[in-house]
Amino acid sequence: MGVRRGSAAMNMGQAMLLAGDIGGTKTDLAMYTPQDGPRVPHARAEFRSARYPNLEAMVREYLGRVKLPVDRACFAVAGPVIAGQAKVTNLLWVIDAATLAQDLQLTAVYLLNDLEAIAGAVPLLEPSELHVLNAGAPAHGGTIAVIAPGTGLGEAFLTWDGTRYRAYASEGGHADFAPTNPLQAGLLRSLWDQYDHVSFETVCSGLGIPHIYTYLRNQGAAPESPDVTAQLATAADPTPVIVEGALHPTTPCPLCVATLDTFASILGAEAGNLALKVLATGGVYLAGGLPMRMIPLLDAGGFVRAFRRKGRFADLLARVPIHALIGRAALIGAAGYGLDLMFSENGGGHRGQRTHDTGQVSGDHGPR
Repeated sequence: MGVRRGSAAMNMGQAMLLAGDIGGTKTDLAMYTPQDGPRVPHARAEFRSARYPNLEAMVREYLGRVKLPVDRACFAVAGPVIAGQAKVTNLLWVIDAATLAQDLQLTAVYLLNDLEAIAGAVPLLEPSELHVLNAGAPAHGGTIAVIAPGTGLGEAFLTWDGTRYRAYASEGGHADFAPTNPLQAGLLRSLWDQYDHVSFETVCSGLGIPHIYTYLRNQGAAPESPDVTAQLATAADPTPVIVEGALHPTTPCPLCVATLDTFASILGAEAGNLALKVLATGGVYLAGGLPMRMIPLLDAGGFVRAFRRKGRFADLLARVPIHALIGRAALIGAAGYGLDLMFSENGGGHRGQRTHDTGQVSGDHGPR
């Protein structure tokens, strides 16, 4: 584990907030102070989640290395959070906020869904942390949708209450996969032989990319690179091999390219579905590790075409701004949520938040 310390001076006697982005593949941890806010992490570190039996073991190792005073913690979790408990999707961890606070001797531990954290971070992001896929024409105060293909597929949204945006989690990624062309219909039929329920996450995530690849290979849809074949034979996780094969700067694998083109089309269709369901006139934001790596393929146009292909509502969706997040949004959101609670519990009211379209300060983010 490498620890990266923030450049700002820290008051070593001041209790800090530990914030974390807990994912099925990796976990980011960092320390924050109320003075520096959620955009200035101190002692940030990245862990491979599966190497630890539980979150407590990871946090103990981290705190033992950074040796900074911590009072509270806030964790964004890749899974539903109910009554202070969360089971991390795609990882055999169960997190209980009260138990974790007691075991780590913290005043409080806050849990929120990782997509809720990402959504809450959207109004705090700078233009340099966003990549424009469709400029659109955002409606002031319009609902914002967030969709994040990573290890799984997360979805969330924000609504404007007249003074600030409030973030809400969902489990929309587990809704039934709906194919939009004959190729995708064949993919669905092939997966029905393996699964009782085929969700969008089954095909539109890090877990889903190998399903698309295998189906296209079996259909002879495109040639498979010998180098990719050799790498897949020994790879513990085939998804990075397929993504790197598609994005190779000189000799991309045709089958890998076809896989990610299909993936982008499915992602675009589901992002459009989400935009219609919440009427996301404020914009759609793509988060997660996959979009950050796939910017060139997303720019190629297949994603946006699939997003807009909604019959009579194509013109409406053409006006919806679409951005890909290229920063650590979940960690920012978890830090902002935790600092807001620390601030309000200490009698400070609400911390300021930058809105996504005007830059004005307008209260805090996230549900209470």
